[in-house]
Amino acid sequence: MITITNLSKGFGKVKALDNLSCTIENGCIFGMVGANGAGKSTLLRLISGIYYPDGGSVKVDGEEVYDNPAAKEHIVFSPDLFRIVKPGATLRRMADYFAAAYKNFSYEKFTQLAKVFSLDPKMKIRTMSKGMTKQAQTILALACNAEIILFDETFDGLDPIARNVAKKLLYREVCDNGTTIVVTSHSLRELEDTCDQLAMLYKGKIVLQSDVSDLKTKLFKVQLAFEGEKEREDFASLDLLSFQKQGKVVNLIMRGDREAAEASLRAMEPILMEVLPLSLEEVFTYEMDTLGYKFDEIM
Repeated sequence: MITITNLSKGFGKVKALDNLSCTIENGCIFGMVGANGAGKSTLLRLISGIYYPDGGSVKVDGEEVYDNPAAKEHIVFSPDLFRIVKPGATLRRMADYFAAAYKNFSYEKFTQLAKVFSLDPKMKIRTMSKGMTKQAQTILALACNAEIILFDETFDGLDPIARNVAKKLLYREVCDNGTTIVVTSHSLRELEDTCDQLAMLYKGKIVLQSDVSDLKTKLFKVQLAFEGEKEREDFASLDLLSFQKQGKVVNLIMRGDREAAEASLRAMEPILMEVLPLSLEEVFTYEMDTLGYKFDEIM
């Protein structure tokens, strides 16, 4: 388990993380979303032990990570920008480099994953496109068989087919090996069908964190039509986040127990009632509004 407590990190006058706390359970895919500069990459570098915190702590299974080689053996960090050890390095040469650092590195797994992405191990990294480089990073990270894998913008630059392949590989890694995977992105849509938990970062803080399943079940949209006029006050017994009316048609965004809410609405005898799903982006928009933030400003 990754335990982050009152974590702070600054670079000169810029405060990348500000007293941030969260817990990441073992064996899950944990997503972090936020605009550029929100602190996502800095947080990954602190978890992996690359940076030393200015305040607070990062612990993996109760142990500090920084300056702890034993703890770092279990963590792989795949950065947004791939920095090559040597200019002429091939994918196979990078595999040798990772194998030297991680005792559980599997060349068999590396070869299988290279075939999945149709990448030639003899190909030089510098000749790869951005999408191919991201695929190479995913291959190398997964082949390490680490307990924790940190991916920074891992889906950025991938075409839809490669993105789906990468997501399936992450699922399989968690299901087969109980791996903990942390993924960052500036797009909620990229993580909507991938993560078990999501956290939104804004100016170095986590402003919202929740299980994805809870987010999607606690908030829902209802469209109704009545013979007579209805106003917001008529729904005062319900936890409304949004009320919109167009003629006799009413659109509600609600929070709470869906079955109980539906029962209350049916008791009002609508001539039409339909419960509609919300996208994760819509859910976050309304949650941010409730907390006093503007989603568009954060993202």
